[in-house]
Amino acid sequence: MSFRDRLIDSLGAFANKFNSYRYIMAIKASFITLMPVIIVGAFSVLISNMVMDPKNGLASFAMFSFLADFKPIMSSINYATLSFLNIGAVFLIGIELGKINGSRSLFPGLLAVICFIAVTPTTVELMVNNQMQVVKDVLAKQFSDTRSLFLGMFIAILSVEVYSRLETLDRLKIKMPESVPPNVSASFSALIPAIITVVAIATFGFVFHRVTGIYLYDAVYQVVQQPLETVVQSLPGILILMFVAQLFWVIGIHGNQMVKPIREPLLLGAIMVNMTAFEQGKEIPNIITMPFWDVYMSIGGSGITLGLLFAVMIATKRKEMREISKLSLGPSFFNINEPVIFGMPIMLNPILAIPFIITPLVTGTIGYFATSIGFAGKAVVMVPWTTPPIINAWLSTAGSMGAVVTQLICIVVATLIYLPFVKVAARRAEQAEQPVIQNA
Repeated sequence: MSFRDRLIDSLGAFANKFNSYRYIMAIKASFITLMPVIIVGAFSVLISNMVMDPKNGLASFAMFSFLADFKPIMSSINYATLSFLNIGAVFLIGIELGKINGSRSLFPGLLAVICFIAVTPTTVELMVNNQMQVVKDVLAKQFSDTRSLFLGMFIAILSVEVYSRLETLDRLKIKMPESVPPNVSASFSALIPAIITVVAIATFGFVFHRVTGIYLYDAVYQVVQQPLETVVQSLPGILILMFVAQLFWVIGIHGNQMVKPIREPLLLGAIMVNMTAFEQGKEIPNIITMPFWDVYMSIGGSGITLGLLFAVMIATKRKEMREISKLSLGPSFFNINEPVIFGMPIMLNPILAIPFIITPLVTGTIGYFATSIGFAGKAVVMVPWTTPPIINAWLSTAGSMGAVVTQLICIVVATLIYLPFVKVAARRAEQAEQPVIQNA
């Protein structure tokens, strides 16, 4: 077996094991379910600022000034969705992990939320009448939005795992007579494991705070979440993440699914921060977000294959390649490129694999520097990944024409990168046909 075959087998085995890991499965399923919530909140931010804002939106014009009266509607939607994203994630991870562990109810999700709140500080200091006041029994926003996402995931997994283990012990089950309805009996059966779980998690949080002097939130954020955010929201970090995704695509494994458990919490958290700042009229902090990935590094789908399709139409007259390009062009405008990945093919194709890996790294670098110098606006709205190019650049940046121009430049650059490789691939295909024609 050659080195290439051994490498492909090793990466394939790792990918299968990684994707079948139950915590990864639970996290991925949860964020897929959360995506509509994020997009609803994102569009409430967009409408609030571009339509109903009396200073910068459509409502700034006299004839549309009445729209400003409706801005609280969008603000309430934004608060109800984006400000409680972490609570939703904790609940959904608890449910998904509970399903994997054999639970048929929604109770593990509820238990996960209870345990998360039990380890979260509910006493805050607020400035009231120019004096600091201690306010008890409140949940600060930082614990319900994405800043506590990693703590939420950790507590959801820990609490459901403890509960699932305890639930299997017969001696902890309260057994009811057969005449009792099954749902009531199941509730009593789960009572003692649930009590033990909540007490254990709450005690863990209490002891941790007493021993270390800091809350679990601070420890997880400073030790895990913040360093990961720093890495992934840097240009080298996002390029490495994209490289890994593209490498798995090339060997036949869905690259986005491989990096999603790392990418989604961090990049979605980054766009949530940007949306909050945009809603409040503050400076937008993050360049690299989930829309950045979609707008500059995944135009037409993974590998910027929209550039490949244009390159094929320009560089070769080979019928099969042009037909595949024509069939793939429509889906690619909605960032769906499986037809070209499997049809060209790109997988296990050493010629087309090179630009497939390189191109998003180049366009991502272009997008980063265009944004950092202020030519392209930073992303402030989460748009669906199927939003067509140009439109997604304009919407995600709340109308930045610099972002649109930058994306067009990225498409041209991608086409130029693919051109020589398409010519080589076409020439190789012609050379492979010659012996067949001569023997005919």
